[in-house]
Amino acid sequence: MSKKISRREILGFAASGLAGGALLLNRGGEAQAQTAPGSSRGSVRQRWEKSYSGGRLDVKPMPPGLPGKDYRPVTIPNGAALPFKINGGVKVFHLIAEEVDHAFDAGLRAKCWGFNGRVNATVLEAVEGERVRIYVTNRLPVATAIHWHGFYLPNGMDGVGGLTQPYIKPGETVKYEWTLRQHGTLMYHAHHDEMTQMGMGMIGMFVVHPRNPAPEQFVERDFALLLSEWVIEAGTARPNTLKMNDANILTINGKVFPSTAPLIARTGDKVRLRVGNLSAMSHHPLHIHGHHFRITATDGEAIPLSAQWPETTALIGVGQTRDLEFIADAPGDWALHCHMTHHVMNQMGHQFPNLVGMKPGGLEERVRPLLPAYMTMGHEGMDMGRMAEVMPMPKNTISMKGKAGPFGDYISMGGMMTLLKVRDSLPSYDQDPGWYQHPAGTVALKASDAELRRDGIEVGANAANPAPDHSSHR
Repeated sequence: MSKKISRREILGFAASGLAGGALLLNRGGEAQAQTAPGSSRGSVRQRWEKSYSGGRLDVKPMPPGLPGKDYRPVTIPNGAALPFKINGGVKVFHLIAEEVDHAFDAGLRAKCWGFNGRVNATVLEAVEGERVRIYVTNRLPVATAIHWHGFYLPNGMDGVGGLTQPYIKPGETVKYEWTLRQHGTLMYHAHHDEMTQMGMGMIGMFVVHPRNPAPEQFVERDFALLLSEWVIEAGTARPNTLKMNDANILTINGKVFPSTAPLIARTGDKVRLRVGNLSAMSHHPLHIHGHHFRITATDGEAIPLSAQWPETTALIGVGQTRDLEFIADAPGDWALHCHMTHHVMNQMGHQFPNLVGMKPGGLEERVRPLLPAYMTMGHEGMDMGRMAEVMPMPKNTISMKGKAGPFGDYISMGGMMTLLKVRDSLPSYDQDPGWYQHPAGTVALKASDAELRRDGIEVGANAANPAPDHSSHR
């Protein structure tokens, strides 16, 4: 009697046959087969030759790399790289955790926690192979610890308070030191009472440049962008870290649009966006207009060219980094933003009823004797450009959206958004070129009556839906 073979058994036979064939083809299975370090059973590792803990710890450090000589520094919109000095062949940094009176926008400030006077925008830069020594001074009223997110390092340098080290108590300075055995876009953040401390702003990026970059790694513009989210109730002056969802402030390097600095490039520049996400709860599908990019690295590991594909939106999960590269070959002012629609608003609220399409009639006149500041919101959408002009706002509060654009209309976006400004010629990358001057005939404008008549378009209340006209295709 024949026995039925299950799908699982068939797949198992196929996998066994492929594995056996690979070993036979590999010079008798000796060239690639390796005994895993520390293994007494001689387990075989055929493909991932590189250790994912970075290999041996006792590697000899290489000379420190210098900006402008050994690497091109990243551009940090609304932020800055942490200064360093070199002592005995070691690159030395001093990171200070402290309270910061931070401006998210011209109309919104908050008491946050950050590093060296900045929130979300203090970047460390180093070079693969060099030894780094990072002193962390705690000027906060609470204990902390700093985790080096995605790094290969000794366990005691990992920075998890209580697990791999004692807490850094208020007023103390602790030393972290290790040799960099990797390159890529990485991050750092508080790793004690993370909900509070990361929610207050204790996050940052750490860029490690390659020691010997390949030609394809060269770019003209290299930007570091850290995404985060906050809950700041209207009229208050501190983040509410107890609320773990419904964030109402979404930032890039600690700023909301329109206070996010633009990314400036010349036509033809190769651009890299190093994007990290240390939001509390939200992933961010970052979308670019007018261009396609490739995801060239993820969490500090390069992706081979054969595994890359074009995208216009990259989903960046909590705790992840992505390197996005493209050629800026289309002049203009292009939006770069999170494509979760409520993430491109400022201080939006989720507690209001849905009033879209409602005709409030005399509701406001009836309610205002009881609530003088009452205003019916949302029945014509949430165009806060218009609403902010007539609606009284609490102190230290920003309207939900945007700024005036080049055509006199409001740009009805805010939050996690910035602009990519591409120009054929630029006096400097450091100077905002202003609004793009569109060539004649390249802007979507109100159609003239003559244009409508020319193309047989009827508009107005009496216009009927025209039947399809395929005469031009006959």
